[in-house]
Amino acid sequence: MPDAPAADQIRLLDVQDLDLRAQQARHRRNHVPVLAQIAELTARLTDLDEARIASNTKVTDLRRAVQKAEDDVQVVRDRAARDNARLASGQGSPKDLTALQGELEVLGRRQEALEEIELEAMEALEGAEKELASAKEQVDAISAQIADLNGERDSVWNEIDEELVTIARDREAAVAGLDAGLVALYEKLRDAQGGIGAAALAQGQCLGCRTQLNPGDLRDIEARPADAVVRCEECGRILVRGAKR
Repeated sequence: MPDAPAADQIRLLDVQDLDLRAQQARHRRNHVPVLAQIAELTARLTDLDEARIASNTKVTDLRRAVQKAEDDVQVVRDRAARDNARLASGQGSPKDLTALQGELEVLGRRQEALEEIELEAMEALEGAEKELASAKEQVDAISAQIADLNGERDSVWNEIDEELVTIARDREAAVAGLDAGLVALYEKLRDAQGGIGAAALAQGQCLGCRTQLNPGDLRDIEARPADAVVRCEECGRILVRGAKR
């Protein structure tokens, strides 16, 4: 096990404190309350936008149906107008004129049927356009809510990011000049132990895992040289002696 100056070991606890503060800040950043709201609203927005697209497609199809119905009615009207003009002119044999009258009756019934289809298509279009307008309104409302929440999130994130910058700067100063072997061991243990690589030994207890050391182990530790790097037998973390914690 490497040795390191006792003063460096005590200073290592300052590094540990800063690392814990950074870890806590990152946890807060990842669990800002509005993030859950944003996720929920974003899921709703996806569903609403799909409904809006479906409504828009329906409106487009119905507009085509209305246009076709209008065109069909106009074709019959034009044909009836031509037949009426021929009938009014009196030109043609009695048989032809009688046939025209019969055709006009058929065209009249056909026009009524087509106008009914046209009316149904227009009513369906009106309903679909209302649905589309409602869908757009809901999408816009949810989008506005998400934008507001994103603003709240960014404000909190900016504060935390500034805090992390300060912590990183303080850590750089705290770790400067520390024994390289001690720092390397600390980093290895910190990665393996959930963010805590060093802990103070206070009143016979490891403050990393809260294990109370037995008197025999304490005597052995106290007998070690001040620059000896001691590890907790229970959690394996660096035990820092002499720290006022």
